[in-house]
Amino acid sequence: MVRRPVEGEVHVHYGQIYVESDPDSFGPDLAEAFAGQSGGLCGAAVPGALWLTTGLHTGDVGFTVEVHDQAPPLDPAWEDVVEVSFHPRSGSSALVQWAGEDSWELDLEETDYQVRYCAKGMDEADQRDTRLDHEPQLDCYLLQFWPAPPAPDRVLRQTSAIAAYWHDYARKQPPPPTPAERAEAECLARLAQEQADEERRLAYERWEWGGQLPSQALRNVGGNVHGLLDFDPALVHAIDTAGPEVQRAVALWAARRACEAAGLIGLDWIAAALLALAEGRPLPPPLDDPDRVWQALESDPRVPDRTVGRAIPPERHPFQPPARDDAHAPMPQPEPTSWIVGPAAAAVEPPSQPGAPAPQPDGATSHTLQVTIGEPGPSLRMSQPHMALPALLGAAEADPLQAALDAVYAAVATYGEDYRALLQEVWSVCQGRL
Repeated sequence: MVRRPVEGEVHVHYGQIYVESDPDSFGPDLAEAFAGQSGGLCGAAVPGALWLTTGLHTGDVGFTVEVHDQAPPLDPAWEDVVEVSFHPRSGSSALVQWAGEDSWELDLEETDYQVRYCAKGMDEADQRDTRLDHEPQLDCYLLQFWPAPPAPDRVLRQTSAIAAYWHDYARKQPPPPTPAERAEAECLARLAQEQADEERRLAYERWEWGGQLPSQALRNVGGNVHGLLDFDPALVHAIDTAGPEVQRAVALWAARRACEAAGLIGLDWIAAALLALAEGRPLPPPLDDPDRVWQALESDPRVPDRTVGRAIPPERHPFQPPARDDAHAPMPQPEPTSWIVGPAAAAVEPPSQPGAPAPQPDGATSHTLQVTIGEPGPSLRMSQPHMALPALLGAAEADPLQAALDAVYAAVATYGEDYRALLQEVWSVCQGRL
């Protein structure tokens, strides 16, 4: 039985074409392919790959690939013949042109093969160097596979001068690494890559957290910690190390400042909530219900109509990978920051196709929702009461660290373009000066 997955002409460049089966490799270089071999026409020293040498430098050559179930007879018409052993590294083996310009699937099984590479007309093709489209064929090749146990490579026939040149080249190459040496080299390379990846990850984490690695508490905390990092990473670390008592004080102070800036401090239900926070009690109605609290904000006529420009964090220098960093390693992706904070954030859903408008009750108030893709524009005005309410709700979080971070972040949004003055006061609270 014989199968011919390739039959006709193929294009070669630099006098070479390949068989590749390792999806994780770009193939060997010339010296690697022929290391320790006696023949220089079919390099098989690197597992899963064959380097096939041709006489023609550039152009089309006759090329046939045959897959047999047993060793075929050797046709005496072939002038140069070598044999090597080959074992595919995957279920996909292909004849591949230089630079991957074209390929032909060979459908080889993952088993041991003996490979015979036969050539004719190599010297004439080598002397011509290049074959143009209208010119007659100069050299042709036959590549045969059949199942057989591994064996040393052999030169069965040598006629051409160019084949003799390449055989001499192969015999001058040092022997390839043993399987144990190759496994050790792969292990060392993998460990080096893992170390480089870890160094890159730590470097990125330091950059993301403002120059120092976060504590485990900061890694685990929920809420808008990454949002506050954009504005003052050193403050995030200071709040973390301040301890629960100071964190509660920061949360209460930020909630109060946000309510003052938004004009909510005089509302009885806001004042009751601030008092409950100060006394360590749960928030009273309607702030104990995420749905009712926003309804209360909308329905209370005393809530002022105040807006503020969006708080824009300062620019930071871009991430600089370690000096020995692998340029192909994937860049860690920062966690997205929500610009809608508090219970309202949970209600945000991806946009859907518009449907029929829902019927509105008599006397209903119409509202317009503005949706942006990505971060809001710097000129967008934000409703201060809607930004301040999450500061109050965030300050009531069970985790003191999250309470402080959420409350401060919401207060930053409430202050808008004047957020720097707020953060200076937060520093004073952390340091016990307020």
